[in-house]
Amino acid sequence: MTTEKHTMSFDEVFSDMRKMWLKAPAGSVSIKVPNARTMLYAGLKSVIGENAVWLPEYEKVAEWLTDNKGRGLFMFGNCGRGKSLLGRYVLPAIILSCCERVVNVFDMQELNANLDVALSKHLISLDDVGTEEMSVKYGERRMAFPEIMDAAEKYGKLVIISTNLDEVELRERYGDRILDRIKALTSRICFNGDSLRR
Repeated sequence: MTTEKHTMSFDEVFSDMRKMWLKAPAGSVSIKVPNARTMLYAGLKSVIGENAVWLPEYEKVAEWLTDNKGRGLFMFGNCGRGKSLLGRYVLPAIILSCCERVVNVFDMQELNANLDVALSKHLISLDDVGTEEMSVKYGERRMAFPEIMDAAEKYGKLVIISTNLDEVELRERYGDRILDRIKALTSRICFNGDSLRR
């Protein structure tokens, strides 16, 4: 009896499985922006004006833009440090311009009305996670953020998230499972220091 060695490319097999509508691991979204630091600073200046200040956290955001390694972005920490500006305007503009991909931006306080729309998108930016209420429609309870993180893991969606909640507050609000997904699916950047709004 002879045994033949078969070399198999699982990428090809998974691709074939997707073509046959079979369940296969989700691919990831690649973001690679040349001159990311320059682009990020130009975007900040365009939104804020000539008073734009380069913060140490922005260096890490530029690293993520240079090569996201298939991961989303989770910006957390003190308010007034530019997280919302980045997630709402600057990053979507850069990704559209340099990668020709549309980032769909959702404010968490308004997400319950658009949850199914958000779940249908592949690149999602969520601003102010932790401020949303639980949705209750016709007796059905839904929590938007956990649903989006579940979909991101199952279907390879890219998420950009901003929040003022710390790890303890995230765990209390959403539980260990969602915190674990945040850690697995995103690069995390802590925004420390005083608010720039003062």
